[in-house]
Amino acid sequence: MENEKQEYVNFAVTARKYKTLLTKKYQNRKPWVNPSAFDIQSIIPGTILEIFVKEGEVVKEGAPLLILEAMKMQNRIEMPFTARIKKINVEVGLRIPKDSLMIELEEIAE
Repeated sequence: MENEKQEYVNFAVTARKYKTLLTKKYQNRKPWVNPSAFDIQSIIPGTILEIFVKEGEVVKEGAPLLILEAMKMQNRIEMPFTARIKKINVEVGLRIPKDSLMIELEEIAE
């Protein structure tokens, strides 16, 4: 950490104030982003086995979207609410990492 300016950061614990230095690992971490309800993301890495929907299709709540195989288990991903399929970002046979955006949804006017 030569020739690097370090800056102390204030924080409080049970009404007592402290100062600390942040580690490089903490400073370079991926910031948390509040996920959108209209994004269907993978919560585990796996392989797409089957896709049941098409772009532009209106899908009802509870209907199957796709099957994601992970650790020799087939996980059926279902529609969380009634919406239109805006974009499908995966294809059958594709291996995806955790937190991959698989399907984008858009609201429908009822």
